[in-house]
Amino acid sequence: MRRVRPFRQLIVTAALIALAGCASSPRPAAVIQVEVAPPPLPIYEPPPCPAPNLIWTPGYWAWGGGEGYYWVPGTWAPAPQPGFLWTPGYWGWGAGGVYLWHAGYWGPHVGFYGGINYGFGYGGVGFVGGEWRGGVFAYNTAVVHVDTTVVHNTYVNNTVINNTVVNNTTVINHTAFNGGPNGVQAQPTQQERTFSAEHHLPATAAQTQHEQVAHLDHANFARANNGIPAHAAVEHPVSNMAEFSRAVPARQSALPVPRAPEAPAPIAPHAEPAQQPQPSQAAPPPASGAAPVAKPGQAPQKPQQQSAPKPAQPAQKPAPQAQKPPQSPKPEHKEPEHREEHKEPEHR
Repeated sequence: MRRVRPFRQLIVTAALIALAGCASSPRPAAVIQVEVAPPPLPIYEPPPCPAPNLIWTPGYWAWGGGEGYYWVPGTWAPAPQPGFLWTPGYWGWGAGGVYLWHAGYWGPHVGFYGGINYGFGYGGVGFVGGEWRGGVFAYNTAVVHVDTTVVHNTYVNNTVINNTVVNNTTVINHTAFNGGPNGVQAQPTQQERTFSAEHHLPATAAQTQHEQVAHLDHANFARANNGIPAHAAVEHPVSNMAEFSRAVPARQSALPVPRAPEAPAPIAPHAEPAQQPQPSQAAPPPASGAAPVAKPGQAPQKPQQQSAPKPAQPAQKPAPQAQKPPQSPKPEHKEPEHREEHKEPEHR
């Protein structure tokens, strides 16, 4: 794992501190420069919105120094002021072969976030999960889930659903960076460039603390969770690691590949009837074959077996055993024959 270039990071950090006090200016585009691409975005489903006027802020991979990338769980966060929306941060390919982190910000419109499909209203361009109406945020329940017992300002707009969001789950593009090798090839539109020049506010204190706590939990690092974090999303920004106990874990998408072997299943019923007559036909041969085996020395009695029915063959087996006693007189006739050979009076 390659580390961040320290000299470049110092320059960027100094620029960030110099501009931190100017709320009307957008945050610096490049906060961190890394030579390693971030992992793909995990698949997860966020918890329902727990209270009114909260904006969904999707999870993202942050850089943790020598330990690599770690996951910052998505969460429902309050906007710094009514009418503001969240533009997610994103990783972008920069000059010199490094990945640059473009921090997210609050503003009246959603600007460019690299074309990254974060899901749940952030399909790569703009935000379709809700809108402000008279100082109150209304949620599009076709895209996001809300707790309707406490959130009553909802509407349904199915026209904004595209092929990248199904059942509140991103299903096609999980790439977490823009540009470069295998990155999302998207460029900001003229409208998005205009939005980027508007009055912006940085992440709130609660969001910043949320990211710092996520860095403290080793389970959030990609090297520990293999890109499938157990703390994928939470209801509110966390202030301590104990609050991760209520987090929603990431899940893997179900693959249709294991179902392919089930295709030959319909063939099995057709094969079974073909095999059923075979055992029925194979049963008579052993019965007919057993009869000659039981009669090795009774060749003259074969015509008697032909007259008897096949099912009665097992009953005829004791009959040959009863016929064995008549064979006993045969050796009795042989005894006188031997006695005649020993006639001693003739030699005398």
